[in-house]
Amino acid sequence: MPDANFAADKAPDAAAPDLSLIICTLNEGAAIRSVITEIAGHLSGLNYEILVVDDDSKDNTAAEVSDLGKSDPRVRLYVRKGERGLSSAAIRGWDMARGRVLGIMDGDGQHDPVAIRALADMILNGDKDLVCASRYIGKTDTGLSFIRDLGSKAATLATGLVLKAPLTDPMSGCFMMTRDWYETARPNLTGVGFKILVDLVASTKVRPRFGEVKASLRQRQGGESKLDIRVVLDLGALLIEKATNGIISARFVLFGLVGVSGAFVYAIILALSHSLLRVDGGLPLYRYQVRYDDIINYGLAIWLSMTWNFYINNVLTFRDKRLKGWPMLTGLLGFYFACSIGALLSLGVAILLKDYFGIHWFAAGISAALLSGVWNYWGAKAFAWNQKKGTN
Repeated sequence: MPDANFAADKAPDAAAPDLSLIICTLNEGAAIRSVITEIAGHLSGLNYEILVVDDDSKDNTAAEVSDLGKSDPRVRLYVRKGERGLSSAAIRGWDMARGRVLGIMDGDGQHDPVAIRALADMILNGDKDLVCASRYIGKTDTGLSFIRDLGSKAATLATGLVLKAPLTDPMSGCFMMTRDWYETARPNLTGVGFKILVDLVASTKVRPRFGEVKASLRQRQGGESKLDIRVVLDLGALLIEKATNGIISARFVLFGLVGVSGAFVYAIILALSHSLLRVDGGLPLYRYQVRYDDIINYGLAIWLSMTWNFYINNVLTFRDKRLKGWPMLTGLLGFYFACSIGALLSLGVAILLKDYFGIHWFAAGISAALLSGVWNYWGAKAFAWNQKKGTN
């Protein structure tokens, strides 16, 4: 995807470098200059480029990188507008990179440049397809807190069940690979979340010739940790997608989880409104008299649960396409529209399955709910988050 920023900062035409190192950033202006300067010193003697893919940081990250690029054409900058997410940023960087070996590291200074040079030397020898910095070789300190270390080990165990690859640290954010091996995985990459190494290894049937280097995390020089509950959910959703060979997408899993949370919101609102709201009278509907308070109670619960689902999906499921300002309002209306059709579809299918095909009422309801969930997901993408952004 062409971009004015990339055109302006692109290095002059030259022979393709041996190594393209991608650094994905978001508000890491306090660290990025020293990180690039330090790693450049350790890559001395190699033919390399450093491409910083920035998610439109609100601090001085882009300015710092641009300033470095003025004196060193091997340092390039690409600023993504309206897109977020480490995995999709990494994919964008690798797609634009020119090297025969592609790498990635963080922009906050936690990755040891000595280990990065060791990775470069290992893969440039030509007998490896993928080399990673691992925190779990030997018994030395990982550099993580006890809680984060425990969580990382649990994620590593779960990931190993799906990947069946010789990775001691599949959560690693510092690794290098040949372009040829990357291209075998590229068509199937999800681009969701932060764990791009998991996405890569699970997206190709080509088992890589693999190597590792021991590397503990250093003290962060700037920026903030991006680890939160969303990262955990992203990883779980990604593993489900890969375990089902893409039949169930990671984004659909997240959408479904949000839908479950919306059901709880619906139940809570319905219980509260039913106990607090009493309105006399009603309206005739078909052969029944529908009470006004029932209409209000159910309508309020449906409206608020749909609103909840929209906002949570906006910050979780579709955060790489997050809506703000006026597009958020139009997206919300589009979401209401899609989900309203989904509700009518669910009702109609349930009645059809129960009354026409004689299916048990519970099975009919579950089947209808699943069908409407698929519709709601498609409708949400079509009517709410329909911007053509990202890699998936």
